[in-house]
Amino acid sequence: MLTYLDRLLPYVSRLSRRVDLAAPVFVLIVMVVMILPLPAFVIDILIVFNITLSLLILLVGMYVSKPQEFNAYPSILLIVTLFRLGLNVATTRRILLYGGEQGPEAAGHMVQAFGQFVVGGSYVIGLVVFLILLAIQFLVINHGAGRIAEVTARFTLDAMPGKQMAIDADLNAGYIDEHEARRRRRELGEEANFYGAMDGAVKFTQRDAVAALLILAVNIIAGIIIGILKYNMPVMAAMETFTLLTVGDGLVTAVPSLLISVGGAILTTRSGSQSPNLGADLVGQLGLDYRPLAIAAAVLFLFGAVPGLPLVPFWIMGVVFGIMAYATYVFALQKASRKAEPEKPKAEAPERVEALLKVDPLGLEVGYGLISLLDVNQGGTVLERIKALRRQMAQELGIVVPPIRIRDNLQLPANVYRVQLRGEEIARSEVIPGMFLAMNPGTATGDVQGTATTEPAFGLPAFWIQEGQRDHAQLMGYTVVDPATVITTHLSELIKQQAPELVGRPELQGLLDNLKESAPKLVEELVPNVVPVGLLLKVLQNLLRERVPVRDLGRILEATADAAGVTRDPLVLTEYVRQHMGRSLTTPHLSENNELGVLMLDPQLEQAIQSGIETTDRGSFLALDPGRLQEILGRISSGITNLLPGAQPVLLTNPVVRPHLRRLLERALPHLVVLSHSEIPMDVRVVNLGTVS
Repeated sequence: MLTYLDRLLPYVSRLSRRVDLAAPVFVLIVMVVMILPLPAFVIDILIVFNITLSLLILLVGMYVSKPQEFNAYPSILLIVTLFRLGLNVATTRRILLYGGEQGPEAAGHMVQAFGQFVVGGSYVIGLVVFLILLAIQFLVINHGAGRIAEVTARFTLDAMPGKQMAIDADLNAGYIDEHEARRRRRELGEEANFYGAMDGAVKFTQRDAVAALLILAVNIIAGIIIGILKYNMPVMAAMETFTLLTVGDGLVTAVPSLLISVGGAILTTRSGSQSPNLGADLVGQLGLDYRPLAIAAAVLFLFGAVPGLPLVPFWIMGVVFGIMAYATYVFALQKASRKAEPEKPKAEAPERVEALLKVDPLGLEVGYGLISLLDVNQGGTVLERIKALRRQMAQELGIVVPPIRIRDNLQLPANVYRVQLRGEEIARSEVIPGMFLAMNPGTATGDVQGTATTEPAFGLPAFWIQEGQRDHAQLMGYTVVDPATVITTHLSELIKQQAPELVGRPELQGLLDNLKESAPKLVEELVPNVVPVGLLLKVLQNLLRERVPVRDLGRILEATADAAGVTRDPLVLTEYVRQHMGRSLTTPHLSENNELGVLMLDPQLEQAIQSGIETTDRGSFLALDPGRLQEILGRISSGITNLLPGAQPVLLTNPVVRPHLRRLLERALPHLVVLSHSEIPMDVRVVNLGTVS
C-alpha cells in the first residue's frame, strides 16, 4: 500500500504546483454538473464530495486562531453554494426523468439512502425533518451570523483610525520597527476586509435556504404531474415516489448547507478569541469553576426525583456533572497547594546589564499634565505630528531621524516637557494644555491679555491666551499656535541644531546603502577606497552643522572624492563640497528678482581674520586674541542691526575665512548664513546691503 502511495507522490507534487487552477476548474465542474446529464454513480460521488467539503470548512473554522486567517471563506461559500445548487439541478433532472421507471434509485444511492433509511422511508417525516433543518439554518444560524458579521464589520471600521494611530505611536516611540508596523497595518486591513465580506457572504446562505424550499416545492409538484400523466401512476403512488425522492434530495443538500452555515457562524463569533482550539476554549471556560457544575448536578438530581419525570436520564447526567465538579474541585485544590508551596531557591542567573547600556538617540519626556497631548483618544496630535516631523527632516536635511522615545515622567512638573539627546537633557520648556501661544514676530501691535512667556524654539516674546482671544490676537499681528505645535516646532529646531550628533557611522552606512540601490558603482568605487567612511562622516557633519541638506549624497561623495587626493582636512573638504553645491546653498536666500542681499567684510578686517588662521597637522583654526574676537562679533552684530527691519542678509567673505568665521559666529548668531564668493553662481546678482569695517 505504501509503495503505491509513494508512486503517487510525484503526481501529487506536480498538481500542487498548479493550485492556481483549482478555482477555475471547480467552477467549470459546476457548469458541467448543471448542464450535462450525469450518471447516478457520478452524482453519488459529487454528493459525498459536497458533504466532505462542507465538513472540512466547518472544522477549519473551528481550528483557526483568528477569523481573518480563513479570509477565503466568503469566496469559498459562494463557489460551494453554486456547486450545491448545481447538484440540485442534476438530481432534479434524474428524479423527473427516471423517477417513474427506476423508483427510489433514480437519483443514486445517496438520495435513496437519505430518503428511505435516514427518515425511515416516510416522506412525511422526511418533509418535516427537511423543513426543520431549513428553519434552523434560515431563522437561527444565518440570521444570527449575519447580524454578528454586520455589527463586527461596523465596529471594526469604526476602530480602524484608532488602531492605525496606535501602530504609528508604537513606531514613533521605537517599540516596533517599520517591518512590524507594515505587518500590523496589513493585518488591520485584512480584518476589515474580512468582516465586510462576511457581512455580504451570509446573504448567500440565507438565499440558499429559500432556493432549497422552492426547489422542493417545484420537484414535488412536477414529479406528481409527470408520474400521473407520463407513467399512469396512481396519485398516492406518484406522490409517495416523487416526494420521497425529492425529500431525500433536499436532505442530502441541506446537511452540507447547514454545516457550512454553522462554520461561518463559528468563524464570525470567534472574533475575540486567540486560541486555535475551540474545544479547549469551551471546556476550559465552562469548567473553570466547580460550583456551576455542582449546582447543575444537584438540579438534575432534583428533576429526576420529581414524580412523572424520567429518573434514569436525569440521574445519569447528574452523575456525569457531579464527577466533573469533583474533578474540577480537586484540580483547583492541587493548583492552590502548588502555589502555596515555597519555591525552591533557584540558582541566580547572572544579571544581564547589557540592556542598561542602550541609550536612546532622541527622547521626549512629558509631565503628567501633558499626557492628553499624546493620547489620541483624548484628541492628542503630538504623536502624529512627530511622525510627520521625521518625514519633514528627511526631506529638508536628507537624514533619517531615529525613532523618538516618548514617555511620561512623574518627576517633571505637570506642564513641563524636556528633550533628551543620547540620555542627556538638551532643552526643556512649559506649555499649558487648553490654551494657545500668541507670539510676536516683531510686527504685532499692542499687547494681549495673557501669561507672558518666551517661545522655546526661537526665543520670541509670547503670551499664553484663552481660545476666545485667538482671533483678536491674530488680527493684532500675533502668530497663534496650540501646545502640540509648540512642542513639535521646538523639537524640529532642536533636531536641526543637533543634526550632526544624530548622524554616526551606522546612520551613514544606512544612507550609503540607500545610495547603493540607485548608484551601486559610485559607492563601490569610492567608499572606502578613495573616501574613508570616517572622513565622509566628518564632511556630512560639517554640512549639517550649518543646516546644509545632504539629500544629494551622490554629488557630495563625488566632490569629496575629487578633493580627497589633495587633502584629508575635513574642513577643507567641506569647503570644496560646498562650492559644488553653490546653487542649492544660494537659492533659498534669493529675492524674487534673483538678487542676493549680502553683508560684506571690510578687506582689512577680512585680512586680519585670515592672518589669524593657523594650520597644524590636526587641521586649521582661528588663533586671535579673545578681545579681538569679541570686537569682531560686536561689529558684525552692529552691521546686521543697522540694516533695514526685516532684512535677512547673508554674510559674504572669501573661501579661506568662511569656515572659521562661521564657527566664530556659531554661538552668538546661529541663524546667520555665511557664504563664500566661490559658492555663488555666476547668474546671481549680488547686492551689497552694508559693510562691516
